[in-house]
Amino acid sequence: MKKRNLEEFGISGPKQGRFIIILISKWCKSCKLLSPFLEKYRQQNYLEFREIEIGTKSKLISELKITAVPALLFFNNGKLLNKSLEINGEMVVKDGIMIGSFNSELLEEIIHKIYS
Repeated sequence: MKKRNLEEFGISGPKQGRFIIILISKWCKSCKLLSPFLEKYRQQNYLEFREIEIGTKSKLISELKITAVPALLFFNNGKLLNKSLEINGEMVVKDGIMIGSFNSELLEEIIHKIYS
């Protein structure tokens, strides 16, 4: 997969630093838990994030084959990370995208490993 940038996704965001797009749905309970968890990283100036309702980006959802929410897209310096991450024998991030449920410990581990 080639490195994709924010503009290709029709998303505005920082061109420098770590940035996560969170694709959410208003009915998703797991989605509601993400922002407060990620806020501590924003306060530490470790990363920025932005939530986007899936209904507003149907072309993006289709193109990336997003099948569940929440879905996290990991960017660095305006480019989607072309990284995959396996934890305990399970693929949790593929080509810079994490889809599905999580717990706070797993998400913290993913964030630190994906940006290392």
